[in-house]
Amino acid sequence: MKIAILVREETMQRCTGKGCLNAFFQRKDAFARYGDNIELVTFSHAGGDIEHKIEMMLKNGVDVVHLSSCMRGKAANYETLAKHLGEHFDVVGYTHGGAEGKEQATIIIKKAIE
Repeated sequence: MKIAILVREETMQRCTGKGCLNAFFQRKDAFARYGDNIELVTFSHAGGDIEHKIEMMLKNGVDVVHLSSCMRGKAANYETLAKHLGEHFDVVGYTHGGAEGKEQATIIIKKAIE
């Protein structure tokens, strides 16, 4: 299974990605659901040309997009972005920390079978 992690662009100005990457590599929090057969294909911010990023993720075989916990907590477009990504991928709306957010509920979308 191929995984993408998208983080909040503004947060990336000061964040090292340690929380998201630790959760991925230690298979904890949002990544506890996976076995060992997963690959991190994309680690990027959600800003810029999202349509191009979606095209590249599709080209590279991404199955699931995780929106970072900072997206869930601080991004005004969290729900809209999750729904848009859900047209192409399964979406898990957090990476590390608790499964439920303090500000917004965690979005989990299973891509509709085409």
